[in-house]
Amino acid sequence: MKYIPIAGGALNASAVALGCMRIAELSEAAVAALIDSALEAGVNFFDHADIYAGGRSEEIFAAAYGMTPAKREKIYIQSKCGIGQRCYDFSKRHILEAAEGSLKRLKTDYLDVLLLHRPDALAEPEEVAEAFDVLLEKGQARHFGVSNHNPGQIELLSKYVRAPLVINQLQFSVKHTGMVDAGVNVNTGFDGALDRDGGVLDYCRLKGITIQPWSPFQYGFFEGAFLGSGKFPELNGTISRIAAEKGVSDIAVAVAWILRHPAKMQPIIGTTKPERVRLAAGAADVELSRRDWYDIYLAAGNTLP
Repeated sequence: MKYIPIAGGALNASAVALGCMRIAELSEAAVAALIDSALEAGVNFFDHADIYAGGRSEEIFAAAYGMTPAKREKIYIQSKCGIGQRCYDFSKRHILEAAEGSLKRLKTDYLDVLLLHRPDALAEPEEVAEAFDVLLEKGQARHFGVSNHNPGQIELLSKYVRAPLVINQLQFSVKHTGMVDAGVNVNTGFDGALDRDGGVLDYCRLKGITIQPWSPFQYGFFEGAFLGSGKFPELNGTISRIAAEKGVSDIAVAVAWILRHPAKMQPIIGTTKPERVRLAAGAADVELSRRDWYDIYLAAGNTLP
């Protein structure tokens, strides 16, 4: 496993993180095995959210890990908040209550990172700043970030919050390449030139914000996995060819494609199978050439102008 600096080096985080959205579907023993496989593969960063299974994912993680102060210091825990009942909610009250709930369920005194989950159209950045200040002063959250935010939204929040926003969690995969398409197709009339995110990839690089790609094996918006899908024969054939050349799995190549980008992204893998965790974690040791990267990009259905 390779490690990347997050928050200016305050966190020495594994290049691949484990997302815990689906672990509530498992038994406590199965979650323990999943965590063990991640730790053995060098993963030290675990991603949660207060809404995952209504908080059950956080509870079963703490129980399965056997949370103690000594064990807590060996890992980084990130959680997200801001999604309420049929609304998004960045009010001071909601952020503080959500953070307190996550801390209680995770059986920990602090979160290494707290993210705002999805943009709240009614957000008052001053209120967000007040909530973050309370969490900082109490030592309940050490770093902050966002998820699914564009540059303008981050700039607005950054004007008021005292702690820098260090992470932006965004959907990105071989079959969800909008963040790079617009940059490849600059000043053309091609579909790929459409800028849907305000140049968030380059913005985050300029600001030192780590991008965490979510759903790295998905196509569309939770439509399914592209690996092994008969819908994408050229893509899967190209990935399999490169995997065979390098003696690794297709899973490792799909993750390595993300890691090859110079933005130093940290993919969040959401698998619940220990073996898939080990295969995905192995991507950190896979070196893709520039040609490999573009072969996969083109096989996914993209074009170069």
